[in-house]
Formats: sequence, structure tokens, C-alpha cells
Amino acid sequence: MLDLTQLRSFVAVEQMGSFTLAAERLGLGQSTVSQHIQRLETTLGRKLLARDTHRVVLTGDGEALLGHARQMLSIEGEVQQLFAGNSLRGNLRLGVSEDFVTSRLPDVLEEFVRSHPSVDLELTVALSGTLYEMQDNGDLDLVLAKRRLGDARGKLVYREPLVWLARDPERVRTLAAPLPLIAFPAPSVTRAVALEALRRQQVPWRIVCTCGSLSGLTAAARAGMGVLVQPRSMAPTGLSEIAPGWLPALEDVEFVLVPRKGADQLLVSALSEDILAKVRGLRSA
Repeated sequence: MLDLTQLRSFVAVEQMGSFTLAAERLGLGQSTVSQHIQRLETTLGRKLLARDTHRVVLTGDGEALLGHARQMLSIEGEVQQLFAGNSLRGNLRLGVSEDFVTSRLPDVLEEFVRSHPSVDLELTVALSGTLYEMQDNGDLDLVLAKRRLGDARGKLVYREPLVWLARDPERVRTLAAPLPLIAFPAPSVTRAVALEALRRQQVPWRIVCTCGSLSGLTAAARAGMGVLVQPRSMAPTGLSEIAPGWLPALEDVEFVLVPRKGADQLLVSALSEDILAKVRGLRSA
């Protein structure tokens, strides 16, 4: 019979990409997590994890086990919550900025749902400005989004530089003015930062493509239509950063968690803690 404690360590290492970060998340020593993995591999007679140049990754056998491990832990969580008198219950409306669609947010949500199966989660994905408007109208309980420097709202998760991106940066430099810009519609933090920087330096520009979806903007940029602004760590594949100095420098943005006054604080705190641990863990990795 498989040990659920060992499976929990296995899933945590996969999620965090690191024995150290998995141990911090579980409140265990790194050596203890390593022992759990070794014993699990011994029980199954298979190698489950391997290291590449940057992080710990699953082997083929590890990939085969992962789904079953998550299902077993989910069942365990449901049983524990069934007999827990103080289990969290209710509905939580979460808004997440478009930038996080391609991140590892699903891992956070999966763990939250597994730990709190009696909580119904409503997810809204939109631009940061739109999410703030929805929250002001009472439509969202917790928002994970961007804010401008100097904005005091929310709890800081991390700070991120914005960069200019293009399929072929050298070709963009040879284009005649105005600069072709690919951007989210207003209200968009990255759009506002980019346009303000261009105006300050009196760089002529025109918006050649507007789309509320990051996948749509990425497709336009990959087609060579123009320049896209994104947080550096979220630069889509197929696009390269334009070297500093040719276009105006962009200010950083900050990613924050913003709870709504009057929301269920127990639910908001539980999900906020999961998001903070996961996002900061990924950046440390």
C-alpha cells in the first residue's frame, strides 16, 4: 500500500521543482522529503524524479504516478474535511490577471480545492484594471493582479520589470516611424506604462493590434505585426527582448493580492496563503 505522506512529498516536489522549496511548503526538513521520495521509489521499484540544470523534474514513471497520487490525496482531503468540524465552506470569487493564465496558477488552485473541497471557487480572468473595477462593484472577493509603482492597494507578491518584445528585434529597429504597438485594451497596466514611456520620449507610435487575450496578442507579435510589452518572466516563447537603449525604459510593475472588504476572511486568507507560497516558491526556483 502506498504511503500518503510520501505521495504528498512527491507531489510537492513536482509542484515546487525543488526539494528545498517542497520541504518549506510542507514544514519538513529537506532530508525528510528526500527520504520520502527514496522510500516511495523503493516501494515502486522505479525512478520517479531526476534533476536537470535548473530544477527537479519527473521521469516517465513519475509522470505516470502523478495523476494517481493527486487523486489519492484528493480523496484523503475529502475524507478529512467530511469529519472536520471546522472545515472551510462557502463560495469564493477569485479574479486573476490575464498574465497568469499561462503560469502555474492551476497548481495553486488544485491544492486549494484538494485542501478545501467544501469551498466553491468562481474564477474570473481579465485585465488588472477590469478586475479592480469588478471588485469595487462587489463582484470579486480576491484579486491577483498588477499595480503601478506607488499604488498602495493590496499585499505585494513580487515586483517585475516590463520589457519590449518582438519576433525580430533587429527588424523592428529598421522600421520607419511610427512604432507598431500590440497592446491590451484600456484599462491595462502594461498599456498605460508603455504609452506613457513613449510619450515622455516623444516616440511616434500607433497601435496595430488590440486584444483582451494574451494568446491573441502573442499570435500577433509572433506574426511580426509589431512590439509587445510584457513582464520579463512572462515573455511568450517565440519573442525576444529588445535590447535596452533603443526604446524608452519601462517602469516595473508589482503583482499583488487584493481582498475585498466584507469578503469571508477565512476563505480569502486560506487562498492568499496558497498563492503567496506557490508564486514566491516558483520565483525562488
